[in-house]
Amino acid sequence: MRKRLLMSDQTLFRNIDVFEIDYVPEFFNYRESQLDDLAYQIRPALEGGRALNAICRGLPGTGKTTSVLRIFAELEQTTKKILPVYVNCQTDRTKYMVYSRIYATVFGHTPARTGVSIKSVMDAIGGALQRQGKSLIVCLDDANLLHYNNMLGDVINTLLRLHQDYPGARAAVFATVSDMDLDLASDLSRWVTSPFRPSDIYFPPYDAEEIRGILRDRIRIGLYPGVFPAAILDRIVEQTMESGDVRVGLDQVKRAVLNAECAARTEVIEEDVTTAYEQSKHVHLAYTIRALSADERLLLRKIAELSKEQQPLISGAIYAGANSKPKGGYTAFFKRLRKFDALRLIDLIRVHAGGRTSEVVLRYEPEKVVQICG
Repeated sequence: MRKRLLMSDQTLFRNIDVFEIDYVPEFFNYRESQLDDLAYQIRPALEGGRALNAICRGLPGTGKTTSVLRIFAELEQTTKKILPVYVNCQTDRTKYMVYSRIYATVFGHTPARTGVSIKSVMDAIGGALQRQGKSLIVCLDDANLLHYNNMLGDVINTLLRLHQDYPGARAAVFATVSDMDLDLASDLSRWVTSPFRPSDIYFPPYDAEEIRGILRDRIRIGLYPGVFPAAILDRIVEQTMESGDVRVGLDQVKRAVLNAECAARTEVIEEDVTTAYEQSKHVHLAYTIRALSADERLLLRKIAELSKEQQPLISGAIYAGANSKPKGGYTAFFKRLRKFDALRLIDLIRVHAGGRTSEVVLRYEPEKVVQICG
């Protein structure tokens, strides 16, 4: 019997937005403990006080952003006492841009683009909070990017000390951090840590069954029945586990279905998934590289360049060929290699020479790493 083909005006998607990275699901599984912790931090603000500060820590694609957005969406629907503001530090990378994002949420429009100082923007925010009696909670998503540029301390300090100039103004900070080696408690000055004192909320990587559950739920909501066979989903779970980033799986499902649509098929086949992975596997790479410091990106680029010329690539050769040596010498350098390994950008393989000498295997195509590192 001949297979039914998809008509030109038909689609396999019930809702394609379900597979977008910024989609916030109505039912968010496997992060109940972290959501409870965030709710605990917010509780004082619901009672008229100031929320407690928090750091949401975990590798890219472990649900940090979605958890905060889920809590913020609930707050917007249930209370007028709290003003939640989400700031994406990948796009808002300066103090003025961060404060402008807060201003826009408070007043419904952005401040003038020229001739307005940071102080006047913060004065307006502080005055509004004082008059309205609302408690401000700012999520600095990928806050480590501000920290690499030496801005995070100023931003946190300014927000948490608003009450000094505007009595009654209340503000708290939730910072999401993808750099597992970053210790804000010791890196930030005492002047900042004194009002900050955040709780640490850890987001572990999803395991295979959790990834399968997340993808299965999105497929059920976002696609029509029978479009995605279970056996093919198993293949995507496998490849998502390799990257450790659930966003890779979500992107791969979407691309595979689009491939089936282009071929006018009503069911995804193996070829659709294989083709989709060639693009989707770089989702993790791109998001992870954005979370690195400038020096770390330079080192990763160097590894990519050397891996095209030297096989096997040994850690000592990378250190010798680096344009600049990090403070702390080889110890600091090797710590960065371990970080790349933890982020699944490279594989570190100990060689028989002993000590910390290791073979470095890049997980991605060198050309793509160089391109994204810039």
